[in-house]
Amino acid sequence: MIPLRSTERVYSTPAVVISLIAANLLIFLYEASMSPYGLEVFIQRHGLVPDHLRYATLLTSMFLHGGWLHVLGNMWFLWVYGRNLEDLMGPAKFFAFYMVCGLAAAVVHVFFNPYSTAPTVGASGAIAGVMGGYLVKFPRARIITLVPIFVFFTTLEIPAALLLIYWFLIQAFSGWGSIRDPMMSQQGGVAWFAHVGGFVAGILLVNLMAPHQPRYRSWDWE
Repeated sequence: MIPLRSTERVYSTPAVVISLIAANLLIFLYEASMSPYGLEVFIQRHGLVPDHLRYATLLTSMFLHGGWLHVLGNMWFLWVYGRNLEDLMGPAKFFAFYMVCGLAAAVVHVFFNPYSTAPTVGASGAIAGVMGGYLVKFPRARIITLVPIFVFFTTLEIPAALLLIYWFLIQAFSGWGSIRDPMMSQQGGVAWFAHVGGFVAGILLVNLMAPHQPRYRSWDWE
């Protein structure tokens, strides 16, 4: 299922979301310009490697990606969920929220994979935090989602709470499953616990950095 857009209105220009997307795309274009060997060295130096952790990589790894699908998928999720949250928080608080969620996601990943030698890259942990914050602030919003039905695709309006909780459960169960196969952390793959950590951080932090009630709603109470 691919989220296309939220039914919630956005009342201001999402300057931070746009800036983050631009920064991630520009850095990925720089990665794409490197030779295979140069890229490998670059990722080893700036990616997050738990087995020989360097604290700066908790930050730098958030702006690196492993391929076009990786970066475009992450940026699309940031666009879908980030605009409403930035609109609610304001640019400065949203940027701080995004970065703290990304750092929390990285710390959780290191905790569960302390001996992994595979570099971890991507903004997924920070974006998972945005999704967790969205769940708290816009649980009744609806997400217009592209859904496969056999060999066809259709769009459905799915409640944000249902879609986001479903996504989180997939990450959590996949993460616990990866613990049963220690070689996965050595070979690389999806950093499931980074997603879990970022999402939980977003849930816990959003009310500290945003009004306790949304300024607007697109629904009526019954």
